[in-house]
Amino acid sequence: MRGRGFVMNDFTIIRRSLSARRLSTVFTSLSVAVAVALMLLLLMMRDSGRAAFERGTGNMHLLVSADSDPLTAILNSVFLAAPPRRPIEHAKFEQLARGPWEWFIPTQIGDSYQGLPVFATTPEFFTKFKPDPQEPWKLSTGRFFDKNFEVVLGARAAQETGLKLGDKIALTHGMPMSRTEGADGAAVAAPHVHDEFKFEVVGILQPTGGAHDRAVITGLTSAWILHAHDRREKAEHEHEHEHEGAADHDHAAHDHHEELTTEADLIDSDRKITGIYARVITRPGADSSAMIPVVFNQLRADPSITVAQPTQEIDKLFRIVGSVDRILIAMAGVVAASSGISILLALYNSMEQRRRQIAVLRVLGASAVRIFRLVLAESLVLGAIGAAAGIAIALLGARIVASEMKARLGLVIEPAITPTLGFAVAGGAVLLAGAAGLLPAVVAYRTSVAKNLRPLG
Repeated sequence: MRGRGFVMNDFTIIRRSLSARRLSTVFTSLSVAVAVALMLLLLMMRDSGRAAFERGTGNMHLLVSADSDPLTAILNSVFLAAPPRRPIEHAKFEQLARGPWEWFIPTQIGDSYQGLPVFATTPEFFTKFKPDPQEPWKLSTGRFFDKNFEVVLGARAAQETGLKLGDKIALTHGMPMSRTEGADGAAVAAPHVHDEFKFEVVGILQPTGGAHDRAVITGLTSAWILHAHDRREKAEHEHEHEHEGAADHDHAAHDHHEELTTEADLIDSDRKITGIYARVITRPGADSSAMIPVVFNQLRADPSITVAQPTQEIDKLFRIVGSVDRILIAMAGVVAASSGISILLALYNSMEQRRRQIAVLRVLGASAVRIFRLVLAESLVLGAIGAAAGIAIALLGARIVASEMKARLGLVIEPAITPTLGFAVAGGAVLLAGAAGLLPAVVAYRTSVAKNLRPLG
């Protein structure tokens, strides 16, 4: 009972001391919370972000494109950040396809639906490429497309659009503009909607946590037909202008205009590809092959294409991000040091006002060691309050960042504070607070009873 009363007394003294300096307590704890939250948020997002990027590249070995550099190619063709600027001609694709491939899947990005990217590919994309190396594509409902003008929706695309099986949609050429004027005030043409062709929703995918969750996936030939139709309309329009005034010709041209483009109308220049997902032949059950570096070097010698190894490019991306991380972690360290100084100053400055209280406690039987312990415990409590608040802020911040990453890149990032990480960062903050409280505790320990009990005034 005595021991319990002793602890309770100590707790009451600390609580009242912190309450008496409420504003100082709040701001000092907040400085600790900011340092803890910043440190945890950086470490959480670094680890979970890397896992999300690695998950998105699936089981491909190489990505081939005509983008400006390998990292841009990965961001555009795998994470659907933007349409690649240059396509690969179909003749080049056929030449490259004669390599030692387990599979070689062409893709095209450039159209959209309600702001979501349209990802055109072949049925092999669903049977060969795995978004997660351990998990194949799975349907939530419906089936994969098997003929022209059918689409399969990623999980997030289905959620955002509200589309269901059997719905018909028209795709938009390019990405829609957010406004109708350019930067210089000039009018910008509205995006062209391919109203001539209606695509039927035949399947909805289960979530994968990758960028393809926000894609509208359709057949490559269907995408080629859309753009071939644009080519034919443009040529027809130019032809009409050349023969203005000839009524009979106008009538014939109009009749031709009503004819929809089919696969038979495609020419080589229509069969454009913006990216190729490739996997080198490997032994059954193996994920890697000694052929990968050889094939990579052979492809890299071709100046007309860009070849990327997803794992290498993600490493490069996180080395770039890592440099920023180190700066931000250093900043978090500075904030943590500042919070320690804040605790030291808050407690040290309060000593002048508390010397008489400390002297009274000494007269009532409190030893100098207990006074030392009380002040030190107070600093530890400030650190603990700040650490708890910091964990809460970090979790909230991580949720916001993850939501933004999902909205902008379609990446599902699942940040979590592991027990080891949480104890390390929070424990470090509490220990720092304790270290900051040592000097004020020593001052309290040395407080003179006789000197501080003299009558005031």
